[in-house]
Amino acid sequence: MTARLPILHLTSAVAIGISLATLGGTAQAATEWDMPTPYGDMTFHTVNIREFADDVREATDGELDITVHSNGSLIGHAEIKNSVRRGIVPIGELIMSRLANENAIFEVDSVPYLATSYEEAQTLWEASREIIAEELAEQQLRILFAVPWPPQGIYTQHALEEPDDLKNLSMRAYNTASERIAQLVGAVPTQVEVPDIPTAFSTGRVDAMITSPATGADTKAWDYLSHFNHAQLWLPKNMVIVSEQAFSRLDETTRQAVLDAAAEAETRGWEMSRQETDDAIAALKENGIDVSEPTPELASLLQEVGETMTEEWAGRAGDQGAAILEAYEAARD
Repeated sequence: MTARLPILHLTSAVAIGISLATLGGTAQAATEWDMPTPYGDMTFHTVNIREFADDVREATDGELDITVHSNGSLIGHAEIKNSVRRGIVPIGELIMSRLANENAIFEVDSVPYLATSYEEAQTLWEASREIIAEELAEQQLRILFAVPWPPQGIYTQHALEEPDDLKNLSMRAYNTASERIAQLVGAVPTQVEVPDIPTAFSTGRVDAMITSPATGADTKAWDYLSHFNHAQLWLPKNMVIVSEQAFSRLDETTRQAVLDAAAEAETRGWEMSRQETDDAIAALKENGIDVSEPTPELASLLQEVGETMTEEWAGRAGDQGAAILEAYEAARD
């Protein structure tokens, strides 16, 4: 019978352990992993990782049981990566660009207009995956899979037509790229996590945000704003990482089952993301959101911002960034 510690939030400073018991003195009980994600149950990323957990459970006949804890209920977004690294939890999901302050390569998928379609985003991921995996391996972390959000657009309380329409707006930011683009268009970046978006708008803390159609639909954006500009700035990815120590403790058959389920989750997740884009935009329109494309004037501004941020990113990312861009351009040619 498996003994399991109560699940407590990180702030309680209680480490979550994996309890292994023996049955009949010889058989070993199932290994239990707790997996935090900052996103809600209805978010397609969460749906996908729950299916990943189910696939692992089925493939291992229950020998590895992964419990997904959604909506930041176990560990906050900002602490997930370090919690996996320190062994507080063995596995977790987070948006890759959150690690940009550690190394600029983690925000390669959040450079405006570097990759604006699913095809380009896939090519960019293939060009950057090995370098990103090597960087994580330095911290004894293994990336299992990564899945993009739909293309990022701009939500506001009014129509965006001229570049000046963005000036002085308090704009929700969730990573360094969204903070920088806010600065470059003359807005004021404000850090707000997904669960807090409706409250932030209703209290006037923010009056614009850059995020995906999916996040807008999930948070019922029509309750607190009126316009969405489908600018397709970038396609940021969530990634699922596992502690190399926890992974290496699994037997070879179980490790392969995890890798197989991860490969399926990545393929499935990209397909879900594409469908989510179409479904979310339809939901926004059905609920009264005015969905538009950038005007030529606004597109020109955003393109200039993209060029500036690409140069800045390349400077921060150094040789690793140069290698990624070279591989990306070669694959596109």
